[in-house]
Amino acid sequence: MRVLVTGGAGFIGSHLCDFLLARGCEVVCMDNLLTGSTDNIAHISDPRFLFVKHDVTNYIVVGGPLDYVLHFASPASPIDYLELPIQTLKVGALGTHKALGLAKEKRARFLLASTSEVYGDPLVHPQREDYWGNVNPVGPRGVYDEAKRFAEAMVMAYHRVHGLDARIVRIFNTYGPRMRLTDGRAIPTFVRQALRHEPLTVFGDGSQTRSFTYISDLVEGIWALMQAEVNEPVNLGNPREMTLLQLARQISSLSGSRSEIVFRPLPTDDPKVRQPDIGKARRLLRWEPKVEVEEGLARTIEWCRKLVAQP
Repeated sequence: MRVLVTGGAGFIGSHLCDFLLARGCEVVCMDNLLTGSTDNIAHISDPRFLFVKHDVTNYIVVGGPLDYVLHFASPASPIDYLELPIQTLKVGALGTHKALGLAKEKRARFLLASTSEVYGDPLVHPQREDYWGNVNPVGPRGVYDEAKRFAEAMVMAYHRVHGLDARIVRIFNTYGPRMRLTDGRAIPTFVRQALRHEPLTVFGDGSQTRSFTYISDLVEGIWALMQAEVNEPVNLGNPREMTLLQLARQISSLSGSRSEIVFRPLPTDDPKVRQPDIGKARRLLRWEPKVEVEEGLARTIEWCRKLVAQP
């Protein structure tokens, strides 16, 4: 199998490249390095791996056949898409259009990396794939939410009009090695602060919930979805829900930190709850997460400890 991974030098994309190579695939990794980094793929010396620096909002050219196009290119953390709102919208719209056009040309299967953010600040809990969401299209987070919602609509249009064999994965909060420590998401932020014995900043009163999936579980689920005959969106995430205050305390304990917890105002449109219903993934993919949060956090903390120790 020959696979194109857009956003392949990002956190999830780089782990996906590793996974595909381990399963005998040839991988073309495409990234403009806006939020990705060649550090994430520097360890790969496999002759079946090719890195191409390219902005997928421009026309995509890949020589030779492709069996799959995996579209993972996009800023994904709040800090990134709030600082890069137009680029986020462009990669969700123009980038998805260009990637779909390539898949159509190559007669390849297509997989879109969507997000639980399509559900917005949900009024239904837990979130199931048939829930349409509660999104503020003109709020600051709307650039990411609506980019992914538009991308999903375009994927389904290509499926219906052109018969493109497409998949949509709605990814819930995922964590693990290679996350940028300054990307603004809860786990890398708490871990960085804890290892430096700085105050852990919790937004609001910390009662808002999230569900955290370890990266190895996510890529296993993506691989299962690639093999499955399903074209509708599928949630991939860990249904174990926890508050951000619980998460902060757990990271502080696991890291042996002396940090105190401080509270800051809640950001605009920050979701109050987030928990996937993974019944569809269990039924169609026979997938569910295996790595317990405590184990995943311990692995992540040890990886981050090396970075924090660097001058």
